[in-house]
Amino acid sequence: MKHDYNKPSYRLTFEDAVQVHLMLMDGWFANRIGAHFDVNPGRVSDVKYGRLHEGSYAEAMRRPRSAAA
Repeated sequence: MKHDYNKPSYRLTFEDAVQVHLMLMDGWFANRIGAHFDVNPGRVSDVKYGRLHEGSYAEAMRRPRSAAA
């Protein structure tokens, strides 16, 4: 089986960023969230601290916490 190790990982969408905030609120660790979405945990931190997908935290606060995947 051939693997493409140079293939870029997934790019988080705004909806994914909302889910990241909900997962963080539910107590998930950034490395597990990163694995769930196939992204570097640094991208999870970018979402958490508002450097990526501005407004996703506000959207997450409007949703029920049980909406986390």
